[in-house]
Amino acid sequence: MTPPVAQLNAELIQIDLTPRKPAPKPAWLKAKAPMGETFHNLKKMARELNLHTVCESAQCPNIGECWNQKSATFMMLGNLCTRRCGFCAVPKGKPEPIDFDEPRRVAYAVAQLGLAHAVITSVNRDDDNVGAARAFVSVIDEIRLQAPGCRVEVLTPDFQGNEEALRMVVAARPEILNHNIETVPRLYRVAKSGGRYEKSLRFLEHAKELAAEMFSDRDGDQIVTKTGIIVGMGEEMHELLAVFRDLADRKVDILTIGQYLRPSRDHLPMARYYTPEEFAFLKHEAVGMGFRHVESGPLVRSSYHAQEQAESTGLAVKNTANSY
Repeated sequence: MTPPVAQLNAELIQIDLTPRKPAPKPAWLKAKAPMGETFHNLKKMARELNLHTVCESAQCPNIGECWNQKSATFMMLGNLCTRRCGFCAVPKGKPEPIDFDEPRRVAYAVAQLGLAHAVITSVNRDDDNVGAARAFVSVIDEIRLQAPGCRVEVLTPDFQGNEEALRMVVAARPEILNHNIETVPRLYRVAKSGGRYEKSLRFLEHAKELAAEMFSDRDGDQIVTKTGIIVGMGEEMHELLAVFRDLADRKVDILTIGQYLRPSRDHLPMARYYTPEEFAFLKHEAVGMGFRHVESGPLVRSSYHAQEQAESTGLAVKNTANSY
């Protein structure tokens, strides 16, 4: 028998169509606006040398702090990524051919800035993984030539698991080899397009194996590996701890943990903000698993305080001129 109209109406769900204002960011997520002479000088140099920084392309909240401390992460291989990761603000599209003079210009900027620790990353270049690896090798060599004594940290793509590409980069022996795991396995399909959790784990593990095969001077410590994860995309705490254990089992040395901030409405929605107390908990758990250094906090990004992270592992700088 059909229920009375009054009963049907009583069961209707009321939807509030009143426009809602975006919830304000918590106080611990507010960063100072970029400004100052050093910031503008670095920006001018990048433009003059036709260089990209991940600080700008990925809309990093720490750009003001880092650039005023003469710390920038240069992004090679163009400004268009061949993948469409749901969390990332770097533009996507069909890239131009690889510019193999770019490593020389990046090294020149590193030398002019007088950096003690240089971080170099890139977009994904699934169209030419070996070419991308060649560019990383070139920038390592060029920095050693133009800025002797400067530590080199490279944050690379997974090269789609290409053995030759990884072997080339390891053979160039950067002080730190970084590859970001980004998120938990369950969210890879929506968050890390084109990536595979197992492939990224294997990348970090195999880098250690290759270094041990190539260099026998420091018993198992031939290369420092690093990775980063962003939280707030819908993962559960137990999933994060499982990822930490997977990374620790593969002897990854440095782990960074930071808050996901949605770049635009076209990107993956943010599930929630983590509190400073939760970041402290994650750091405590990770340190207990054996990482040599853990950087954990709302504004942490992979390159945030990279120099301090390196120094905490015992990596020293030889002699770096400060000419900027």
